[in-house]
Amino acid sequence: MLVKDILVGPGTAFSFEFFPPKTAEGWDLLFRAIADLVPLKPSAVSVTYGAGGSTRDRTHDLVLRIRKETDLTVVSHLTCVGSTRAEMRGILGRYAENDVSNILALRGDPPKDGAGCEALPDGFVHAAELVAFIKEHFPKMGVGVAGFPEGHPETPNRLKEMDYLKAKVDAGADYIVTQLFFDNRDFFDFCERCDLAGIRVPIVAGILPVMSRQNLMRMAELAAGARIPARLLKMVTRAENDEDVERIGTHWATEQVSQLIDAGIKGVHFYTLNRSKATLRIYRTLGLRDAQVTKS
Repeated sequence: MLVKDILVGPGTAFSFEFFPPKTAEGWDLLFRAIADLVPLKPSAVSVTYGAGGSTRDRTHDLVLRIRKETDLTVVSHLTCVGSTRAEMRGILGRYAENDVSNILALRGDPPKDGAGCEALPDGFVHAAELVAFIKEHFPKMGVGVAGFPEGHPETPNRLKEMDYLKAKVDAGADYIVTQLFFDNRDFFDFCERCDLAGIRVPIVAGILPVMSRQNLMRMAELAAGARIPARLLKMVTRAENDEDVERIGTHWATEQVSQLIDAGIKGVHFYTLNRSKATLRIYRTLGLRDAQVTKS
C-alpha cells in the first residue's frame, strides 16, 4: 500500500523508523524490537540510508527482509548525493521488482571523508531532482520528502527553505516527514508556513523520545540539531540517572503525541533508534492499539 493513500484515511497514522545495524548483535536487537512493535500494527515502517549511501546494501537487505517476512508497508530512504541517474534507476528497479513501492527521497549528507560532496556529471544536486526522476521513471511509486520544523541548517533564510520544500512537492512528493522536534509549537508553525507557501500534501510529525543524557547531547550536536526547550532541559538536569531521563523523555514525547492527535495531525513518525520500549510505553499510556486513531 502507498503511504500517500494511508495518510488520506481517517485519524492519525503511525509509523516507525529503523536503521540497518553494523553488527550481528545489532541485527538481533533490531529484530527483537520489530517483533515487539509489529503487534502495534503501524501504518508503515521506514529504513534509513547512511551518509553518501554508505549503508546502501544493508538498507536494501533490511527493506527486503521486512517486506518478505512481515505484512508491514515498508518505506526505503534513498539519498542521491554521490550517485548517478543510472545507479538510481538500478536501485529503484530492484525495489520495484520486489514490490517495494514507497521511497523517502533525500539529498543526503556526504560521507565523513568528504567524498561525494559534488554532484556527478549524471547525478543530482537537490532532492527535488530525485523526486522528479522517480515520478518520471517509476510513476507507481509513492514518494515522501523531509521537512525541517526548526529550519534546515544549510538554509538560514527560512523563506528560501520553504521555496525548496515547495519545489520538492511540485516535483511530485506525496507527503512530508519532519525531522524530530521537542516543541509542538515549532511543528504547528511549520504547518502554517507550508500552507502559506501553497504546500497541500500531508505532513507527518517526527518524534524521538529522549533516552539518556548522551542521547540528548547527540541530538543537540547533529548538523540539524534539535532545539531543546528549557523546561525539558531542566527536568533532564534534575534527573539522578539515565533511567530517570528515559522516563522523562518518554513522558515528554507522550504529551507531544497526545497533543498532535488532538490537533488532527495526519501522521506521527517514531524515530525508534532500533528500540521498542519507549514506543510501547507511549502506545500503552495513550491507549493506542491500531495503526490509526480517530480524533474523538
